[in-house]
Amino acid sequence: MIISIASGKGGTGKTTIAANLAYCLGEKAQILDCDVEEPNAHLFLTPDIQEEQPVYAMVPEVAESKCSLCGECAAICQFQAIVVTGGSLLTFPKMCHSCSGCMLVCPEKAITKKKREIGKVRKGTANLLDFTEGLLNIGEAMAPPLIKKVKKEIQREKINIIDAPPGTSCPVITAMSGVDYIVMVTEPTPFGLHDLKLAVEAAEKLNVPCGLIINRSDLGDDQVKKYAKDKGLPILMEIPFLREIAEIYSRGDLFAKVLPEWSEKLLEMFDGIESNIQGGNIS
Repeated sequence: MIISIASGKGGTGKTTIAANLAYCLGEKAQILDCDVEEPNAHLFLTPDIQEEQPVYAMVPEVAESKCSLCGECAAICQFQAIVVTGGSLLTFPKMCHSCSGCMLVCPEKAITKKKREIGKVRKGTANLLDFTEGLLNIGEAMAPPLIKKVKKEIQREKINIIDAPPGTSCPVITAMSGVDYIVMVTEPTPFGLHDLKLAVEAAEKLNVPCGLIINRSDLGDDQVKKYAKDKGLPILMEIPFLREIAEIYSRGDLFAKVLPEWSEKLLEMFDGIESNIQGGNIS
């Protein structure tokens, strides 16, 4: 089973939910932190990292002696990662999406591939919980290849909790694609509702069922609830704005660990998700 914890915007409590849910599930689960530009799940779970491996993107390398400057490679590249200008062929590796189109269309066979390190995957354990995270190198723009590498660590026999990046951009789509269920973490504010709508639309395009967790649910207004009702989206859980939870969070601790009643609520929520995936309904 694969569950992606997502949000339309940052700051809603997405990583907090992902880390706490994974902790509650324990050894039958693993958490995969795909928020690779700024992975934070480790702050709550403090894993023992036992393995680290670099991740590479394949980018074009041009043999200038063979290049005729025909421009076929530049014409096919939608991202302007390779251009012909001033009698020269220039490549911009950080803009390359590694599609290999330039290499395929080059009539002179002057373009080959070379590796460029974009980040790393770190693996370990947090008590009995398997832990995997991706860490994108500073200045890199291409997060999807690293997210795909993190997702290769999915263990089908386990419950895989993916901490997705916030928003609705390409990295988010990569993290949400191919999962069984998406938990959207939102807040009852106009900004929260606006970005939630975008995220839900993305989930619908991916044809993945989703439900909502409303964090700080006693603040703001009731527009998120109205939207959920209109869309037929189940509200999986409401977490009020409690000083006790805020203090636990500020210490980098898990509220499900300190407050056992919330561990029970998260496990009950998971049971509902599992029932939904298997064909039932979440009330």
